[in-house]
Amino acid sequence: MAAVQVSEAEKVYIMHGVQDDLRVDGRGCDDYRHMEIETDVVSNTSGSARVKLGHTDILVGVKAEMSRPKLEKPNEGCLEFFVDCSANATPEFEGRGGEDLGTEIANTLYRVFDNGHNIDLKSLCICPMEHCWTLYVDVLLLQCDGNLFDAISVAIKAALFNTRIPKVQMIEDEEGTKEIELSDDPYDCMRLDVENVPCIVTLCKIGHRHVVDATLQEKACSMASLLVAVTRKGTITCVRKVGGGSLDPESVFEMIETGKRVGKALHTPLQEILQKEESLGKKRHKVGFLG
Repeated sequence: MAAVQVSEAEKVYIMHGVQDDLRVDGRGCDDYRHMEIETDVVSNTSGSARVKLGHTDILVGVKAEMSRPKLEKPNEGCLEFFVDCSANATPEFEGRGGEDLGTEIANTLYRVFDNGHNIDLKSLCICPMEHCWTLYVDVLLLQCDGNLFDAISVAIKAALFNTRIPKVQMIEDEEGTKEIELSDDPYDCMRLDVENVPCIVTLCKIGHRHVVDATLQEKACSMASLLVAVTRKGTITCVRKVGGGSLDPESVFEMIETGKRVGKALHTPLQEILQKEESLGKKRHKVGFLG
């Protein structure tokens, strides 16, 4: 992940500010930076979204393609993640520098969504053991300014909310051969229920306290972080420690409780923004991911 050089004096200044619940940019320990969300920004996808959190810029596209269900889950669709770290985000991602981070983020996303309750994968099944929809979720890191996991999880939820999957019918001829008929009406589509899709809250331990939505400078002062994936109802779907430092049990419990509280508070305005943007229809002012 992109890193910055912070002097010892700066670290002391940041740590003392966190102890007094006053961070360098004026936020409290549980506050997020300004977040901008825009959906339907890429035309050749089934759904897309762009999220800017501070200067962190994330673009997510979802493509729905037909495939064969997995043998262990013959009556469910599939969800695949791919993360690409653009070299424009930071010079550290040039060449193959961003591959390890991309793989780490993708593996974390698989863990977050691997419980069968976030998305109704059975609704993506067309014909058990034969045909299903596979959702390819492509994440592109355009700019990196800390707190990637949170921004990516919000962007994925927004993109899944924007996803439209064409309705299909299984038609059987006289010989018993099954054929798939795709609806040619662009408005005759299926929407995903994203109510239980979790958002990730990253908490960084700085001194004796922890902060939400850490900047790169604050990240440099932290030895360990905790990722907490929380649904709208407060259900925790995944907890993962990041970093080489250690966390005592009491700190872990406090960080999980904070993540649960902040995560629940994040879902409500996010859902309201997505529904409000969709209600505007064609009147909505589109910026586009190059805007």
